[in-house]
Amino acid sequence: MSVQGCPSETVLAGSVPSCEGCPGRDYCRSAAKNESLDNDKLRTRMGAIQYKILVVAGKGGVGKSSVAAGLAVSLAMSGKSVGILDVDICGPSIPRLLNLQGQQVQDSPYGWIPPCPQWSNKKLKVLSAGFLTANRDTPIVWRGPRKTSLIKRFLSDTFWGKLDYLIIDTPPGTSDEHLSVVGALKASKPDGAIIITTPQDVSSITVRKEISFCKKMDIPILGIVENMSGFVCPCCNTHTSIYEGSGGEQLATEHNINFLGKIPIDPQVSHCGDLGLNLAEEYPDSPSAQGLNNVMDLLLTSLASNRTDNK
Repeated sequence: MSVQGCPSETVLAGSVPSCEGCPGRDYCRSAAKNESLDNDKLRTRMGAIQYKILVVAGKGGVGKSSVAAGLAVSLAMSGKSVGILDVDICGPSIPRLLNLQGQQVQDSPYGWIPPCPQWSNKKLKVLSAGFLTANRDTPIVWRGPRKTSLIKRFLSDTFWGKLDYLIIDTPPGTSDEHLSVVGALKASKPDGAIIITTPQDVSSITVRKEISFCKKMDIPILGIVENMSGFVCPCCNTHTSIYEGSGGEQLATEHNINFLGKIPIDPQVSHCGDLGLNLAEEYPDSPSAQGLNNVMDLLLTSLASNRTDNK
């Protein structure tokens, strides 16, 4: 606990007259200097990335990571340079979805070198906490400060190089990880967040909280995606609504947010996810692949519009 009036939590830590004689002065000076250096590194790393996009969800089980991975793949296959950062520290699933299980992060004089899927020709770079454990079944049981420290290292110490897009897959809800990412990116603000939901009302309730969180943290909302929106029969192409409602579209209209589209339930998504296959290559004409491409097109429009509005 700090003494009343102590500047240890500010940029003046260790450098004002009241710090004279304090036994913690040198520590505060050192910590402030290190934080300044880290922020400089982070600004340099993030400055080489054109667009930084958070993928968020109010609750688990809505397919957030699948959509994040699918968008990253679609962007990479369109010729863009893309990175995907998985900051779901306690439940990383991106390595499995992109068939990168067992990969290791390489250290170099330039920073951490993220692995790339073989098919991507280094157009897609991937970093996840899942790469840091020797056994995929080993849980990462960390408290907030350790998770915060790791996320800052992911952002400041990773050699992303020049990227067109960095997709940041966050854990569901509004947790320490969200605050850490937003706080770390404050110097080079994320361009915005995509909110993933499903049609039913129970998902809409939590999305309202996610919308409030984004507004409170001053994160632009680029749009809402309604995942698992019905089922398209592979035999007759008949569309059947599995979940009642159209929560994503209704919320977008209610809050005047861009609606980026619907992605149907598709057994081929599950098949590719379990085997780490590229859906866009294996089933390019599937309803889900087409849905992801439509979402990507509307996302790019939203990003361009957001940049124009902020000029």
